Amino acid sequence: MLYGPLNGDEDHAEPGSPLAALSLFYRGFNQRDLGTVAQSWAPADDIVMDNPLGGVKRGWEEIEAVYRRIFQGSARVYVEFYDFTLWRGAGMFWAAGRERGELLTDDARLPLAIRTSRVFQLVDGRWRQVHHHGSIDDPQQLAAYQDAMSGRR
Repeated sequence: MLYGPLNGDEDHAEPGSPLAALSLFYRGFNQRDLGTVAQSWAPADDIVMDNPLGGVKRGWEEIEAVYRRIFQGSARVYVEFYDFTLWRGAGMFWAAGRERGELLTDDARLPLAIRTSRVFQLVDGRWRQVHHHGSIDDPQQLAAYQDAMSGRR
């Protein structure tokens, strides 16, 4: 079953459900709220994020540094998760689909198209993210995104 879009403004997701866990992450991300994003991730050393800005990061300390870079910079990033499929297993779920959105700077607006997967594990009765992978297929869009987020643009 295809789902979406989710951007964090959802009020229809059943509390404690995988959709509510995904929505919590996107709410934190789109509001640049590091505390809410942290609530979304498992507090473990073996969590992994692989994205266009940070490469492969392991553990919350490394992952947090990437989010801090995104949230504290002058560029604003907004994304929503759409066209995704969700699977559920014993004590975990994973979702794979796409993100669309934009990066806004004082000088430019860059549309974003990202392939995304997220894996969550049930930790102490709450869904917590343990893996995220995001890829930008278009090399020019990827370079422009990386430049804008590094301040080179």
